[in-house]
Amino acid sequence: MSKAFTKETDGDDDEDLPAVAPLPGGKNYITRAGYDRLRAELFQLMDEERPRIVEIVHWAASNGDRSENGDYLYGKKRLREIDRRIRFLTKRLEIAEVVDPSLHHGGEQVFFGATVTYADAGGDETTVTILGVDEADSARGQISWISPVARALLKTRVGDTVKLALPGGVQALEVLAVAYPAP
Repeated sequence: MSKAFTKETDGDDDEDLPAVAPLPGGKNYITRAGYDRLRAELFQLMDEERPRIVEIVHWAASNGDRSENGDYLYGKKRLREIDRRIRFLTKRLEIAEVVDPSLHHGGEQVFFGATVTYADAGGDETTVTILGVDEADSARGQISWISPVARALLKTRVGDTVKLALPGGVQALEVLAVAYPAP
């Protein structure tokens, strides 16, 4: 059967993915732990998962008709996903700038890596840790340094009040505490 009649393509499917927003200043600030996690994922994909999938695709291709071979079709799709993730991680690690938050241990000013407790106008307290774009997890109270809340809090000190522009109006936040990991 002609390849013209199959759904398989040789090209990259990057066109259907949303583009990653450029980082301010072209820097990807990240902690050492976040950098190590990204690096470990990259090497795991390149050294373990990709070779395993290539072996499966090779085996499936040797079975004959590829048009109805689920192992072959899924394997090719998974290879494209892995290659796309490898390219993403490589680009992120190339522009990564590792920052050590413990250098500010004991300080009261908010910088990258700080754990900040703040109160809104209603008195509700929130604690967040300002981390890199690729390591932030809002479910764990970690926010990206380019998020609106982090941008409002950066360079403030304990006792400062900042204004945060929200879609519903401007909200005042008071910085209650700042902590950094111990060196």
